[in-house]
Amino acid sequence: MTDRRIPLAELERGTPFEQRHIGPDAEARAKMLAQVGYGSLDELTAAAVPDAIKSVEALRLPGSRTEPEVLAELRSLADRNEVRTSMIGLGYYGTFTPPVILRNVLENPAWYTAYTPYQPEISQGRLEALLNFQTVVAELTGLPTSSASLLDESTAAAEAMALSRRVGKVKDGVFLVDADALPQTIAVVETRAEPTGVEVVVADLSEGIPAEVAERGVFGVLLQYPGASGAVRDLGPVIERAHELGAVVTVAADLLALTLLTPPGELGADIAVGTTQRFGVPMGFGGPHAGYMSVRENFARNLPGRLVGVSVDADGDRAYRLALQTREQHIRREKATSNICTAQVLLAVMAGMYAVYHGPDGLRAIARRTHRYAALLAEGLRAGGVEIVHGAFFDTLTARVPGRAAEVVAAALASGINLRLVDGDHVSVACDETTGRAQLAAVWAAFGVAGDIEALDAATDDALPADLLRADSYLTHPVFHRHRSETAMLRYLRRLADRDYALDRGMIPLGSCTMKLNATTEMEPVTWPEFGALHPFAPAEQASGYLTLIRELEERLAEVTGYDAVSLQPNAGSQGELAGLLAVRAYHRANGDTGRTVCLIPSSAHGTNAASAVMAGMKVVVVKTGENGDVDLADLHAKIERHGAELAVLMVTYPSTHGVFEEHIGDICAAVHDAGGQVYVDGANLNALVGLAKPGRFGSDVSHLNLHKTFCIPHGGGGPGVGPVGVRAHLAPYLPNHPLQPAAGPGTGVGPVSAAPWGSAGILPISWAYVRLMGGEGLKRATQVAVLAANYIAKRLEPHYPVLYTGPAGLVAHECIVDLRPLSKATGVSVDDIAKRLIDYGFHAPTMSFPVAGTLMIEPTESEDLAEIDRFCEAMIAIRREIDKVASGEWPADDNPLRNAPHTAAALGGEWDRPYSRTEAAFPTGVSAADKYWPPVRRIDGAFGDRNLVCSCPPLDAYDD
Repeated sequence: MTDRRIPLAELERGTPFEQRHIGPDAEARAKMLAQVGYGSLDELTAAAVPDAIKSVEALRLPGSRTEPEVLAELRSLADRNEVRTSMIGLGYYGTFTPPVILRNVLENPAWYTAYTPYQPEISQGRLEALLNFQTVVAELTGLPTSSASLLDESTAAAEAMALSRRVGKVKDGVFLVDADALPQTIAVVETRAEPTGVEVVVADLSEGIPAEVAERGVFGVLLQYPGASGAVRDLGPVIERAHELGAVVTVAADLLALTLLTPPGELGADIAVGTTQRFGVPMGFGGPHAGYMSVRENFARNLPGRLVGVSVDADGDRAYRLALQTREQHIRREKATSNICTAQVLLAVMAGMYAVYHGPDGLRAIARRTHRYAALLAEGLRAGGVEIVHGAFFDTLTARVPGRAAEVVAAALASGINLRLVDGDHVSVACDETTGRAQLAAVWAAFGVAGDIEALDAATDDALPADLLRADSYLTHPVFHRHRSETAMLRYLRRLADRDYALDRGMIPLGSCTMKLNATTEMEPVTWPEFGALHPFAPAEQASGYLTLIRELEERLAEVTGYDAVSLQPNAGSQGELAGLLAVRAYHRANGDTGRTVCLIPSSAHGTNAASAVMAGMKVVVVKTGENGDVDLADLHAKIERHGAELAVLMVTYPSTHGVFEEHIGDICAAVHDAGGQVYVDGANLNALVGLAKPGRFGSDVSHLNLHKTFCIPHGGGGPGVGPVGVRAHLAPYLPNHPLQPAAGPGTGVGPVSAAPWGSAGILPISWAYVRLMGGEGLKRATQVAVLAANYIAKRLEPHYPVLYTGPAGLVAHECIVDLRPLSKATGVSVDDIAKRLIDYGFHAPTMSFPVAGTLMIEPTESEDLAEIDRFCEAMIAIRREIDKVASGEWPADDNPLRNAPHTAAALGGEWDRPYSRTEAAFPTGVSAADKYWPPVRRIDGAFGDRNLVCSCPPLDAYDD
């Protein structure tokens, strides 16, 4: 025992969070460095990172703080937010998250640390949960095919506009939007329409489609049901007239209202869109929430985003998978009509489970109670002499109070209630699941009237039109009826989680996706009501803590990246891409360079780059990639020379999509700038740069960042994400803004790209906390260890699998690509076989066949410790020995552990006639029987699922045979 006195200040500091976040400790790092051939992290990154881009100054960020200190800071910020009762509506409502869902989904790493279910055999739990979500949406909207969620209601409406133009009969004409649509939706649709040459006409459609608009041609119509004003009207006549004109009709519908009202599909709509926020998902100052889209059957194969379908596995048993994956942007690229490559899976799971928890009867009861309060509120106001504009409504009413609207809103605010100030003469009030008698009394008082709830209840009829009441049954599948007790619900959630593989089980070594630690300390504040219960359109003074957090995060991200301004509004990386390209477009147009429309993109780039460029009104020109994985400089210069006068921007990922630090990035940027273009550096691989180099300082003008990669927001099974955009000063005037919140962006901005002013604000505390916990030096070390881990894996695997690309000094960046093509050619063992065999070893596979077909791209991140990294390496080496057995003929090419992987527990039962043993199948080298992960299904037949598309809960007797 030491007798050294440890200073109190040293004891008070506690364990730095950096040691919790970074997996390999000092001893492990020394071993890894020895394997790679360097003496220190600084030596390694000095060799790996080109001198031309290195940052010479340390990051100017506040010093790191401990977990208790950061939680205390966040508590202080949260306390500056004022949680009032918001009766503003406009697509955001108070809701009650069932605690069993709050704790066992939103707060459960088994759900929030999962990745997109591209490996369906180990994603059956969340795929079933998403199928529930799709079923809820499809049945409530009356349209048979629903996607597995979109980003929010407004962007879903914009996607519907693009879909209408693509599939409709009218190829010209205008997109007609009802004036009673949500104002943020109108604005997002206009932002998305303008670059692609679509004219949006906003008109009052309450009396039908104006003749002057019909004469111009209409390719699509967007209606709101109920309207933003609360009005419920029969949309059938307008839909019928739109169809006569050849238009595709989209109805933006409130799902809770649809438990009582005739669904859009029955009214004749072709597409339905909306949000599922009020199905148990906190408002979160605007997000994240799961948007939805459902369509008629003939539009199913044109749906944007992801679609969960039902297929079969190798034994013919039912299994779920993502269907129609050929629609993904990495295949269609510039031919894609949507850049959506993510969803809001975690929030969609919550919304679907809310319906499972309540069932159709419970949802109807919530809707009826919500409507009843609205009807009583309206009748009390009428009795006091206040005019209610619409006689039919669901949860929202608009009152006319000439010249008194601001006074009424102020009086309600003094009572702790936010109402919507429509204009000087009108106030809107929205009821929701959390509304009670006290709120009604306070609102009446704000209007200067009194109401007797009991007397009004006895004398007041409902305010829903009798001819629009829903008559059909919905949510009849047993899943929406079996789980009424909390015990049953708890076990259902656990059963589904156990079928999945997430970061709480082991490493997910996906290249390009950065599956790193999402620390509990970072996650905890997300569910605090001071962050979760704020309405995005509440008065700004009620969100002082939020706005401070947002400003500080913007400033710290700007410091990390070297940019001058950052917008946090884009709620996915794809939307950050679009926002950045729209800023470039607006900049050129402001300078009179309207002819600059060409976007150069290397052939190795992520497919969303090309899709985003087309959506921003640009023409994509592909630049070749050299044999070493770098941009082909000769081809780049040739393309610049050919398109110089019309060059708008070059989009390039750095480090490259091939996982290397290209040495000529500075020359590339300079060549584009010399031609008058801008440089967009895709921030997908920023985890290799933080603290080492800044894109905004080595030649880039704009980048989007993936907070769900580099800055610790969890992937949630395929969403949520945040994709902020950072720009240099000359592009700052063209960042996104918002019509309902002037502080959200510059007045000269391009318009909103998300429904809410700050996008998915509810999860921004995660990234704020990560940066605060790590400090500048901690962030730099995280980057260095990520680079070390990737190079360690590359060195260990290189004798067994060729590493396809390397950069300076033969090093990779934060990920490496191993080439399986020679092995596949020699043995017939495919990249799919290896990916599925890794499941038997207890691993999620690395990224398959991107950016090069027949390869695996591996990214360990800084969070995995050496034991887990070695376990992965040893599994890959053992698989190579198995491949050698196939090559030697010891195992037949069509009957071996790789071709038959993954192996379920059921597959081991009964007779066994394989040329390998049961032990070799299920317990290969290094796999402990005690800790074995058992996949729930065998390999899934993707082609069968695409041929037999089933995308909602099938009847239980569908698989009896």
